[in-house]
Amino acid sequence: MPPGRGGRSAVDHPTTQLPPAPPAPPAPYSEAPAEAEAPTRAFAGFRTEQRRPGIDPRGVVPPAPPAALPPWDSSPATGIRPIEPGFGGYYTGPVEVPPAAVDARYRPEKVPHTPYPELSTGMLLRPIKPPPSEGWRRLLYVLSGRLINVGESPRAARHNDLVAQINRPLRGCYRIAVLSLKGGVGKTTISATLGSTLAAIRGDRVIAVDANPDRGTLSQKIPLETPATVRQLLHDAGNIERYSDVSNYTSRGPTGLEVLASESDPSVSEAFSADDYDRTLNILERFYGLVLTDCGTGLLHSAMSAVLAKADALIVVSSGSIDGARSASATLDWLDAHGHEDLVRSSVAVINAVRPRSGNVDMQKVLDHFSRRCRAVRLVPFDPHLEEGAEVDLTRLRRQTRDALTELAAVVAGGFPNEQRSAPGLG
Repeated sequence: MPPGRGGRSAVDHPTTQLPPAPPAPPAPYSEAPAEAEAPTRAFAGFRTEQRRPGIDPRGVVPPAPPAALPPWDSSPATGIRPIEPGFGGYYTGPVEVPPAAVDARYRPEKVPHTPYPELSTGMLLRPIKPPPSEGWRRLLYVLSGRLINVGESPRAARHNDLVAQINRPLRGCYRIAVLSLKGGVGKTTISATLGSTLAAIRGDRVIAVDANPDRGTLSQKIPLETPATVRQLLHDAGNIERYSDVSNYTSRGPTGLEVLASESDPSVSEAFSADDYDRTLNILERFYGLVLTDCGTGLLHSAMSAVLAKADALIVVSSGSIDGARSASATLDWLDAHGHEDLVRSSVAVINAVRPRSGNVDMQKVLDHFSRRCRAVRLVPFDPHLEEGAEVDLTRLRRQTRDALTELAAVVAGGFPNEQRSAPGLG
């Protein structure tokens, strides 16, 4: 028995001796070199017969092995796994080429559904109707021992849909500018009530910034917790590293809305500029998901250019009077004339403090005018609590006012983009 590959002698195993093959007819053939001999392989207690290349005993010339297979590859006859180089074998052939990378766009086909019933929770459990939350439906549900469930009322179902709309996912920071060309239309009140509604329903960090270059009144809409102002925040901007550092300069209302007050000292003669607003926003957008800016009256003050350049959404506030509607329309005209057409098309017009009987003003025509220019128009009815001009408490508002503010918050949330830019360090 010739030695096997690697210089080792093959170990004899007790096997049945096959009868010798008949001698091949004499034929001239060339002796193959020693290194071309096919190696003898032994496995599973059997010995394979070593044959020299040449003419088959039956007179058939065996086909030459394919050139593509390396000499160490497994043969079709034995199927022995080849010895990989570097793991005990000695290989001098060409380097094995790694497989080509799979295209990232490739997606495997979906696994076909089985013919058996699905065992998911939705398939196995019966759907449960949510119990009513208010009114006679709730009373009936409680008195019947929770046996009679007639479901939510249409009003409650609509409210739940609005809440789901307000709770849309938001990535990064979304900036809302609230402005008006005319004073006394309730712009600051809308900023405070809208911010309070968003904070109460979403639970996010919501802040309202008083960007009035003059003495603003936004800080008077919530309980004042600190005398700090935006000026002091900018003065200490180098020490702001986390959310707790910013919250030392803000006042927090009962709904979670935070307010950053403007400077109210009459001795301060420096107005709130565009650079001041940029620096303030760069700090706040790192820690807050929603930033509402209560702009001053007018459109030509120094901070307005930065407010419009940074705003993601615009809310134009008007009263139900003729001069209020004209001023709001003039605001949209000015924005169109100064290159802010996109903001006008995506803006929301709010007709504030509308009384049940608004005199001879045709309110429907006012709504039609703004609905052709803005993305949406909403009415906020007159409310005695808001007319006081004191701190805003949502629980003291009438139901119609709360519903109108919820609809306004849902309209604003409807403008959230699907893929919002991420603010660095948010958290």
